Amino acid sequence: MSNDNPVSKSAFKTLTYAPVFPESSWSPADARAFSEAFFTYYNHEQRRSRIGLHTPAPVHHGNATEIRAQCQTTLNTAHPERLATTDLLPPRMPEAAWINRPSPEALIQTT
Repeated sequence: MSNDNPVSKSAFKTLTYAPVFPESSWSPADARAFSEAFFTYYNHEQRRSRIGLHTPAPVHHGNATEIRAQCQTTLNTAHPERLATTDLLPPRMPEAAWINRPSPEALIQTT
C-alpha cells in the first residue's frame, strides 16, 4: 500500500500549475505569503465536483449537509417558469471519501 498522500499531491500540482505561480525564485517570506493566500483560496473558495461542488473547508468541518439544505431551499423557491424542470437537486455528496481505503474487514471492526 502506498504511503503517498494524494490530497497533498493534488494540492501541490494545483499550486505549481496555477497561472499565478511565480516563475522566478523568491524569499521565504514571499513563499509564505503566496502559500497562505493560495491555500486559503484552495480550501475555502475552489469548489470540487467530487464533494458535491463544496469547498473542502465545510466538508472537513461538517457543515456541508447544512449548506446543501440551504441550497435545496433556494432551488425550491426558484422561478419555475424559468426552468425546464421543477425537480432540482443540489449535487450529491459522496457517502465516503478515502485516501487509503481500509480493507472490508477493518471497516467491519470499526463500525
